[in-house]
Amino acid sequence: MPDAAREPRPLVRLAGIRKVFSNGTEAIRGLDLDIRGGEFVSLLGPSGCGKSTALRMIAGLGEPSEGSIDWPSAQYDAAGRPERELGFVFQEPTLMPWATVFDNVALPFTLKDRPKNDMRARVREALAMVGLSRFENSYPRELSGGMKMRVSIARALVLRPKVLLMDEPFAALDEITRFKLNNDLLRLWEKQQWTVVFVTHSVYESVYLSTRIVVMAARPGRVVGELAVDAPYPRGTEFRTSAPYNALCRDVSDLLDTAMRADPLADSED
Repeated sequence: MPDAAREPRPLVRLAGIRKVFSNGTEAIRGLDLDIRGGEFVSLLGPSGCGKSTALRMIAGLGEPSEGSIDWPSAQYDAAGRPERELGFVFQEPTLMPWATVFDNVALPFTLKDRPKNDMRARVREALAMVGLSRFENSYPRELSGGMKMRVSIARALVLRPKVLLMDEPFAALDEITRFKLNNDLLRLWEKQQWTVVFVTHSVYESVYLSTRIVVMAARPGRVVGELAVDAPYPRGTEFRTSAPYNALCRDVSDLLDTAMRADPLADSED
């Protein structure tokens, strides 16, 4: 696995983050979080705790009302904006139904106005990573739910990001497909050495995937605890059925219970 401990500075630092929406809802208050290069960090918590809001602010899709989001290791452009080199995988695949798999994956080249000279090779590389090389000419309607999510992941990877942000990407999938995509994601993470920030509601998924789990409570969203997952990689069925895995799940469940008791009425969506 990537050795995050060797990174002297955080890749991204959230300091004193507060987010208040235009309707007056305070989504996040006092959020402090460092993400280091090579980590696989899961944000876990009840609905309404601001996990997705925090992820979108890291991506630059929203601004904090107070506090700062810094990229200490990043280069900055002439306008003073950090070059974040990130990909984002949303809860739904959000594919263009009229476009082929190839064209869906190629979309970031158009949106970011990137040179097209190596686009074809990059798209095929990304499709090979997620096991969809034979489906580049297929349309979304011809794919299963798991395959559509693979296309979404390939699209996030096509520009070779250093940071992969994932907002509950497997929540709507059946358990067998979810387990398979968990394994595939870990395989790619170990090989490509990205930094991953992964939003989930699942204790079991967070323990299986992560190097570190950050548990959040709602109203307003804030961190109530963290837990390092020291189990070695690669992980598989043996880890899922092991005593250490079960013990870690219990520890994370206890933290999540603390988060839920901090706000027993949390019933809104992120």
